[in-house]
Amino acid sequence: MSDTEARPELRIADHLDTTNAGPPVAKVSKPRLRAVPLVITLAVTALAIVAGALMWDAYMGAPWTRDATVRTYVVTMAPEVAGRIVQLPVKDNQFVHKGDLLLVIDPTDYKNALQSAEANVEQNKAIALNALMQLRRRQKLTDLAETIEDRQIHEANAAASQAQYDAAQVSRDQAKVSLERTQLRSPVNGWVTNLLTQVGDYASVGRNVISLVDADSFWIDAYFEETRLPSIQEGDPAKIKLMGHREIILGEVGSLARGITVANARPDLAGLANVNPIFTWVRLAQRVPVRINIKQLPDGVRLVTGLTATVQIEPRSNSSSR
Repeated sequence: MSDTEARPELRIADHLDTTNAGPPVAKVSKPRLRAVPLVITLAVTALAIVAGALMWDAYMGAPWTRDATVRTYVVTMAPEVAGRIVQLPVKDNQFVHKGDLLLVIDPTDYKNALQSAEANVEQNKAIALNALMQLRRRQKLTDLAETIEDRQIHEANAAASQAQYDAAQVSRDQAKVSLERTQLRSPVNGWVTNLLTQVGDYASVGRNVISLVDADSFWIDAYFEETRLPSIQEGDPAKIKLMGHREIILGEVGSLARGITVANARPDLAGLANVNPIFTWVRLAQRVPVRINIKQLPDGVRLVTGLTATVQIEPRSNSSSR
């Protein structure tokens, strides 16, 4: 091949090299690119350490439990006199104040008993007064006009009449009390709950007819594991969150229970200890009730006995160190 034939090929190759070559590209520093993942890794690790420390403090440093229940006192109203219920001015779930009328038992028999007791008092009063006047007249007589035996008889009659008069007064007072007991009044501020009594029912002595939830006695029973008890002291502040509410209720530890049921301590019919022969190596921590007094209740939160709550205790030693 001649030189004239080879030159076009060289020219074309030279042309291709010049067309493919673009503008000069700036070279990126490889050490800088390698440092970016390292920085991200260190940042994520630091965040994980901080989050872990916060979680440890929240779950291990501050005792908390989800096993908590709203508690309150329930007053059971049982009549002290028997009779037919003639008035029932309250309804189920109604709020009542201390002293409000709850129900009335038919007072007819008790009014009659009071009138009879008052008449008996007047009768015995007259008898006692007559016996006393006779005794005073006898005391003015000389020993010649009256024997010592007659005088002692009149003194005994006067004393017996006075005793009967005193007993009649006691019976009258008891009749008044029985008449007053035909009206049941609320001893606390609270709500009538689970009302099943109706007008016309017969109320027996000592049988519950109305139950009241005491509005001034709400507290929280938090059941903590025994391993958490050493870090809980009376007076420690507590945060309470009811299931279904976002608001936080503030409280404080009131007291710790001093005993729970021990299954092995229950005796059998012969009085011997009934010890369970099965013993597992994995022992679950017992839960002990801790009473939490409510200090501040947010607006809109309705306390109902039996509700589930989550309680977190903030030991005063930890809060003071912070």
